[in-house]
Parts: sequence; C-alpha cells; structure tokens
Amino acid sequence: MKNILKSKKGLSTVVTTLIILVVSVLLATVVTFYAINITTNRTQTENLYISNTHVWYNTTTPGWAEAAFVLKNTGGKDVVLQKITVSSQPSAWTDVFYNASKITISGDLPSTGTLSDGYTVTPTGTGATALTLQAASGVITLKSGYTLVVYINQPGSVGQMDVGTSIPVAVFTANAYWSQEVNVEAAQ
Repeated sequence: MKNILKSKKGLSTVVTTLIILVVSVLLATVVTFYAINITTNRTQTENLYISNTHVWYNTTTPGWAEAAFVLKNTGGKDVVLQKITVSSQPSAWTDVFYNASKITISGDLPSTGTLSDGYTVTPTGTGATALTLQAASGVITLKSGYTLVVYINQPGSVGQMDVGTSIPVAVFTANAYWSQEVNVEAAQ
C-alpha cells in the first residue's frame, strides 16, 4: 500500500484531456436539454390568435374612436391579459369592454358608436349570436379554448389624420405579446 501512495506515476496527458473533454460534453448536453425544455414548455402552452381587428374614427363626431377585435386562446393554458395597446398607447381598463365565451365568431364585428357595461353587440353573418359586453375592472383572464370579443372606447391617440393609415393593436400577457396591424377606418 505504501508503494502505491509513494508512486510518482500519474495519468497521462492524453487520458486527462479525454476525461476533461467528456465531462465538458456531458455538462453542455445537460444545459442544452434544460434550455430546450424551458423554451418549449413556455411556447407550447400559450397561443393566442387575433382576428377581426378594427379601429374606427368618426370624422363627423370629432374625438370619437373605437377599436374591436376577437382573441382566441388556442393554447393549452389559461392566460391573463395584462395590457392592451392601440397605436402603441396602453388602453385604460375603464375603456375596455369584453365578452368571453366558447362560441366561434364567424362574422365581422360592427362599430357600436357607444359602449357601456351590458351593451349588446351582434357580429355580422348568418346565425350570429348577440354578445353582452361587460366592463373590464382590471386584468382579463382568458380560459383555454375560449374566445374573447374586445371593444375599446377612445383607443390610444387615434385621430382624424390616422384614417387610412396602419397602426398596431397588441395584447400583452406575462410571457409574450400578440400584435396585429390594422388600417384605421372611417366610421359610418
């Protein structure tokens, strides 16, 4: 036993290099799998689809503007809408009215002219169901598989000079934001 401990022989340079190389590759593999697991779990579970997006400005009633869109949660988990912006301006929750349901909106959304809690809107198209809007009092939770119809009173800083131009409408959640460009329309 004494001879082994007093022996001056050690591992060769080649063997030492191979050990360090194998350990480095194993460590890099573990880190890579962890990163892939984190990114795929977050992106696969949250998926929103924005459609039927409109922004109207009434040229006969200066200062009146309205935005509307349909938001479908096609992901595998419920999401919390933390902020909605129109033309990069956050909308106050007191100006947001919505209806959450499992129905599919096949028609288009009409301009309302006035928004209030309990206002009923009927999308265009055959067999469209009337939807009762409720006022948002803060963040909005959208369940997986549900559709959200959103109307915004006086969105962003939309003005008469914006009619015919393209502006972004965006929805922000904890993990991502979802945006769609839309042309500002003149309201009838």
